[in-house]
Amino acid sequence: MLKTVRNVAAIPQLTRQYTAKAKRSVLLQDTKKIKDYEPKLSKKAGHRVYVWGFQETGALGLQTDVKKAKERYTEMVHHPTRLQFSDNTDISDVATGYGFTAYAVQRSDGETLFGCGLNTDSQLGFQVKGNPKDPANLDVIIYPTAIRLPRENGETDDDMQVLSMSAGRAHLVVVTRNGTVFTLGNNSYGQCGRSIIDEERYSGSALVHRISQADICGEDDEIVSVECGQDHTMFLTKLGRVYTCGWGADGQTGQGNYHTAGKITRIAGDIEKERIVHLACASDCVLALNEGGDVFGWGNSEYGQLDDSENAQTQINTPRALTLTKGIGKIKSVAAGGSFCMALNTEGLVYTWGYGILGFGPFVEQTSKPQHLLPPLFGRNDFSNATTVVSIGCGVFHMGAVNSDGDLFMWGKNRFGHLGLGHKKDQFFPFKTAINGKAIKVSYGVDHTVALCRPYI
Repeated sequence: MLKTVRNVAAIPQLTRQYTAKAKRSVLLQDTKKIKDYEPKLSKKAGHRVYVWGFQETGALGLQTDVKKAKERYTEMVHHPTRLQFSDNTDISDVATGYGFTAYAVQRSDGETLFGCGLNTDSQLGFQVKGNPKDPANLDVIIYPTAIRLPRENGETDDDMQVLSMSAGRAHLVVVTRNGTVFTLGNNSYGQCGRSIIDEERYSGSALVHRISQADICGEDDEIVSVECGQDHTMFLTKLGRVYTCGWGADGQTGQGNYHTAGKITRIAGDIEKERIVHLACASDCVLALNEGGDVFGWGNSEYGQLDDSENAQTQINTPRALTLTKGIGKIKSVAAGGSFCMALNTEGLVYTWGYGILGFGPFVEQTSKPQHLLPPLFGRNDFSNATTVVSIGCGVFHMGAVNSDGDLFMWGKNRFGHLGLGHKKDQFFPFKTAINGKAIKVSYGVDHTVALCRPYI
């Protein structure tokens, strides 16, 4: 049998010839086929607010109809939901109390403070019916409503802009740009910085207590921030001094005793000669940070939050330098919950300790020394190896952290859906919460969470 040998070289090769001019023509045609698309960009200065958690108190401010607000299915919001009020109002700050929320705003009508939620102790000011259909009892405000701050002659809208604010269990404290302090709500323990009046009625009260910062810290200093615990209040000044008032049964006022105090007093102890730059407290354990990155604490230490020694005190009434945070680097932020604490160092690493859901899984519920949560839990991976945590915070029963990409991670107790994960199950590791924006500030309430965000584009 003969084999046929094919001459491959003899087979003509098919090629397509283009001139340089033809190539340019084809490229020009392809370019013309591309459609120009210009997306509608949000305002660069515009902030979005997302809310989630327990809604029955009105703290989320999502309902505008009284009848719908009473319906059963509106009890909880399990996913971050955009607040309509923030679409029409420039919100600059948020604060969450026990079942209520306050918003610092900038508006053309001169209003600078709004609030919604529980108003049983007039923590949202004196509210009146604006509509005949409104409920007769205004103990619950279902939509953000203006809180009127009393002005003196000559005070401008700019003077009344909110510099700092914080909310406790049933009181709200606001510091304005001109250095005036306003306190609203329950003063049973002197947390509003005024004398305690026996059997004082707080419901339906029109009293908004006004204090000049000079009466607190003198003429040579000024208040830069306020931090409220459960039933006490702390003021931080430009010179790094700390002033407190309120309930002191666990030593949380730091005044060297366990009494209640209606008078605002500067505290000393180990922070007397320190320049404090940050205060943190969600309940009755307080952490403070100085400019050198050292941590101090006072108040409740029943779970070793402030002292891990064998014979440690469970209530500390004077600020004390903490030794248990030594060795974890220079600290740039701290947070304190009901029974646990957090610290963030300058490398962006997060540490937790105390008792509760600390982020290490369901089998670790207590540690007396700060333990490191691994960076991959907060979004660091091979494709984003520069991602670090930039801020941390605590509610009474849960914790949160925001990374450099603006993503929010939360973990802890979730009875009211306030982790925003779509369910009520407890979360034992940090888990990303789906917010349609980059988180700027997150306020962790006892049963709800509010996030101030900026748009992605």
